[in-house]
Amino acid sequence: MKYLLLAAAIVAEVAATTALARSAGFTRLGPSVIVVFGYGAAFYLLSLVLQVMPTGVVYGLWSGLGVVLITLVAWIWGRQPLDWPAALGLALIVAGVVTINLFSKAAGH
Repeated sequence: MKYLLLAAAIVAEVAATTALARSAGFTRLGPSVIVVFGYGAAFYLLSLVLQVMPTGVVYGLWSGLGVVLITLVAWIWGRQPLDWPAALGLALIVAGVVTINLFSKAAGH
């Protein structure tokens, strides 16, 4: 359940960040509402996960997977270029997340 809540928090944060780019400095109502509710939901869900998992592990997963996901969203929907060094860096982030989850006792399995 904790990983499901963390995944939901990451998705909410990515949605909010995507909308933030479209809010035009909070001058467009629709994207601005998504930003407020998305970040609110993300931080609420993150607070629930922090009750059962170590802060460092949660933040590492949150930030790492968030960076990878928002980069993929920007690449696919925003047509933002992604060169091989960026793809390599993202692969290393994913490798770090996998390593934490499979091998670290700090992850609280």
